[in-house]
Amino acid sequence: MYKLEEPIYFYLFAILPLVILVFIMVLWWKKRTQKKFASLDLLEKIAPNYSFFKATLKLVFLLIGVSFLILSLVNPKMGIKLKTVKREGVDIVFALDVSKSMLAEDIAPNRLEKSKQIIAKTIEKLGSDRVGIIVYAGNSYPLLPITTDHASANMFLQNANPDMVSSQGTAINEALDLAKTYYNNDEQTNKFLVIISDGEDHEKNTIAKAEDLAREGIKVYTVGVGTEKGGPIPLRNKGDLIGYKKDRKGEVVITHRVPNVLKEIASKADGVYVDGNLTAKPVESLIDVVSNAQKHEFETKQFSDYKDQFQWFVGIGLLFFMIDIFFLEKKTKWLQKVDLFKEKEFKK
Repeated sequence: MYKLEEPIYFYLFAILPLVILVFIMVLWWKKRTQKKFASLDLLEKIAPNYSFFKATLKLVFLLIGVSFLILSLVNPKMGIKLKTVKREGVDIVFALDVSKSMLAEDIAPNRLEKSKQIIAKTIEKLGSDRVGIIVYAGNSYPLLPITTDHASANMFLQNANPDMVSSQGTAINEALDLAKTYYNNDEQTNKFLVIISDGEDHEKNTIAKAEDLAREGIKVYTVGVGTEKGGPIPLRNKGDLIGYKKDRKGEVVITHRVPNVLKEIASKADGVYVDGNLTAKPVESLIDVVSNAQKHEFETKQFSDYKDQFQWFVGIGLLFFMIDIFFLEKKTKWLQKVDLFKEKEFKK
């Protein structure tokens, strides 16, 4: 396996046609000047050892040397083998509420962005633990399956928004059902589900779902964002505020954090409820739980030992430059009589 570190440098190959064009123009200029100076027969007597073929060959050496230097800038890297890496960790799945109520700005910048900050900071402090992300509102959606690629997790997380989910509302039980399918390792002894929401759940069987997860060994931790006083849900068009969400009576909807639902879910599923309005508190609590949990060994396969190969291309490029420097344009003595390249015919 191989990968190219800086493929943008392939554009430098555009230099080669320019070098060839310059060579042809110089050659044309020389021929034109020589004709003004003397005839071809006289020129052969003045410079009998000049070889057009060798001059062209020197150009080829120069072009090959430049090509290898360009490849050295691209820096091809070779992967020696696919190796199995053993790691220890737990599986932690984040269920992020992306319902419209999470756009309320009763905490800065808003509930949804605060939730993303909590998840991102937690992932940043994790070790080799595997993470997954679910987004939900009226239904749930698998944003990222269980993975050790924390960089990808953060990338997917930043794209989470209410438009990802087709139906609105807050159905935590949908996230609980989907979470069951995320833990693909039956031997994993510690499985964590972290629900981040304002707690405005509109389903009746959420607590029963939480108890089911507990029976399967999944501990559910909940993080509440927003204030109990609440706030309106802003409506924006291209970032500009155009008003607030209203109910059927035309009154502005005020959304509140409902911690009781989240607290009961955590209680029934061997977890803990944490106030998420200050980012540091839930992050510290979750990291403390994960750090003290028993780690399970699992295997991941990846191509490894990618090594820089640019030095080989630099070496070959310099070799061709050296050949170009010491390669003379004069005819080879033992070939002068043979006229192997039929230069006399070319000159005619």
